[in-house]
Amino acid sequence: MSEVQVLKPLKTWSHLATRRRKPSEYEIVSTNLHYNKRDPNAPYELDPDMWMSRWFKQHTLNSPLKHDDWNAFRDPDEVIYRTYNLMQDGQETYVFGLFDQFNSREHDKSLDPRWAGKLARLYTPARYLFHTLQMASAYVGQMAPASTITNCNYFQMADSFRWLSHTAYRTKELSLAFQDKGFGSDERKYWEDDVAWQGFRELMEKVLVTWDWAEAFVALNLVAKPAVEESVLRKLGESGRHNGDTLLGLLTDAQLIDAARHRRWATALVKMALEKPGNAEVIKNWIANWESLGDAAIDAYCSTLADVPDASESAKSATREFRRSLGL
Repeated sequence: MSEVQVLKPLKTWSHLATRRRKPSEYEIVSTNLHYNKRDPNAPYELDPDMWMSRWFKQHTLNSPLKHDDWNAFRDPDEVIYRTYNLMQDGQETYVFGLFDQFNSREHDKSLDPRWAGKLARLYTPARYLFHTLQMASAYVGQMAPASTITNCNYFQMADSFRWLSHTAYRTKELSLAFQDKGFGSDERKYWEDDVAWQGFRELMEKVLVTWDWAEAFVALNLVAKPAVEESVLRKLGESGRHNGDTLLGLLTDAQLIDAARHRRWATALVKMALEKPGNAEVIKNWIANWESLGDAAIDAYCSTLADVPDASESAKSATREFRRSLGL
């Protein structure tokens, strides 16, 4: 009679079983969820020569940025769907509380018409910019080599959509107070033709056609988003306060809270990538290729903010300080 081996049942999922502690909720619902790397020759468990398989092999598996185990990445904030909704429900409650309070005070009626004209030119067209951030985050998330990286990108994508929604809400409010400024009708014209936006339009159009997942991450999270955050959020918010638009300043402050979280996970991913020899040079080369586009976008936009001293130099300095903090 042959011996039969009795398998001892695992107390948790096999990929978490080697840990000596009980896995957290974050680890259970976030880690090792992708199935498209089980067979590197046939991603998505489809024909290896299908276009989607070839695309994933080229732009994810064969990326110049390498790591032995991308699944080891962890979001430092350990955000999951449940906690994201709890956290951002609170943020949305705060933002819409701002809207309601400033509306009840008839805030928009107190704004100088000249400032309203600047908002029509420099603020409400940001709906297009925020949508490009949303789309770029979605692509990096789709192509990322680990589910924990995908999740961070998708929460970032949702935040970009929230920023867009806030801007759309204000666009409608401003259109009611200033019917002659083109709110709700002229944003596309400004986005496509106004010199203030052409640097960001070029930058984001090029980000959106960057197919390698890691270069797209670097272009988006290390160059483009910091440029947007330091100019279209921080510097425009400062300009708003100088012009009596406290609501805009508070709104951009709230959005910068999201941006700080995005930088934390991006920093963690870069530092993990730097564990692998050769990756530092790859990331530095990509930054060198993209930095001039980010600087040009900041210069074009901040040149319109005459009431914010050294807006452009300050914004560019802040983006460089962020990149230096990564250890590159």
